[in-house]
This record gives sequence, structure tokens and C-alpha cells, in this order.
Amino acid sequence: MKFFVDTAEIDEIKDLASTGLLDGVTTNPSLIAKSGRNFKDVILQICDLVDGPVSAEVASTDYDTMRKEAKEIATWAENITVKVPLTEAGLKVCKELSDSGTMVNVTLCFSAAQALLAAKAGATFISPFVGRLDDISHDGLQLISDIVRIYANYPDFHTEVLVASVRNPLHIIDSAKMGAHVMTAPPKVIKQLYNHPLTDKGLAAFVEDWKATGQSIL
Repeated sequence: MKFFVDTAEIDEIKDLASTGLLDGVTTNPSLIAKSGRNFKDVILQICDLVDGPVSAEVASTDYDTMRKEAKEIATWAENITVKVPLTEAGLKVCKELSDSGTMVNVTLCFSAAQALLAAKAGATFISPFVGRLDDISHDGLQLISDIVRIYANYPDFHTEVLVASVRNPLHIIDSAKMGAHVMTAPPKVIKQLYNHPLTDKGLAAFVEDWKATGQSIL
């Protein structure tokens, strides 16, 4: 499974990139607004930090303006992934960009039917929102399972399932069990994967035992 981080904060991206765990970055208008910085400046800086795909989202909803924005964003860097909403206009733009060799992340997916349309439009990534479905008492992980199963039936589909709106480590692990290709999560959720009480307990015991020897490696 590829690990993307869902943030526009440069320091957080640098920190995760230093671990070797980071395969890409996703952003959205809300994250850009939270950063308080210029959209293009943020995206270009992220693209310099990360070799993998960096998702930058269009801001318009009508086809003509969305198409112009998408084409502009696509020129910013070689690892740019243009992010479009799962609407009729968004999928038209997706098809055009995909045909020209630009990576496209189709976002705000909430059904298997929508995911099927995105794959037929040539999306590089489909982003089903697990957490937001859970919030309204729907099974977000079941959607991941359904999409992975549908895509597996059709070898001509090359769209990767990018699990989004990840709220906890179980979303990541369960999605990995299902065969999802990518997940994107906030930095704090990714770092929670390190944690286990038995690791902490074992490490504390090792430290105390080493102190008792009176030795030093350096």
C-alpha cells in the first residue's frame, strides 16, 4: 500500500518524507486555506519535496472554468496530479487530462457506481471518503471493498483506489487487507501506526536493563 499524507503544511511533509514512508501528498481547498499561503506556491514547494504524486484540486465546478484551471495546474510540475470532483463536468475534464497523459485524482467518491464511472473516464486515482460515510452511519470500509472487487474484475481498469477521509489506523489496516492501492491520512493518524503499548513496555525494560550494566556504546 502506498502512503500519501493529507496536508498542506510543509514542515509536516518534510518530517514524514525523512522517514521514507511517504509516497505522495494530497491537498484540497480546505487544507490550502488552513495553511494561509498562496495555492501555487504551496503546491510547487511540495512538488520539490516529494517525488511521488502531489494532488492539487481545481476550484471551479463548471466544465469550462474547471478545464482551464486543470490545464493550468497540470503545467506546474511533472508529479502534479490534478484533482477534480466526481461530477459530470469533473469526469469530462478527467477524460481529457487522462488522454493527454496527466495524472488525475477524482475526489468526493461516495458510491461504487461513481467509482466505476471514474475508472471508465481514465482516472489515475479514485478517492472514496471512508470517514465521512461513517459519520452518517454508512459503512465506509464496505465501499472500499466493493470498489476493489469491481476493479479487479476488469483488467483494463488501471485506476488505483486511494482511501481518503481516514480517521484512524484501523481504516488503514482494514483497507490494506482489502487490497486498496493507496491511503491518504493526516500526519497524526499516520504516526499512530507506530504506537503499541507492548513496544513501549519492552523498550522501557531494555533501557533499564542496559543501565544496570553500566556500559556505554559511545
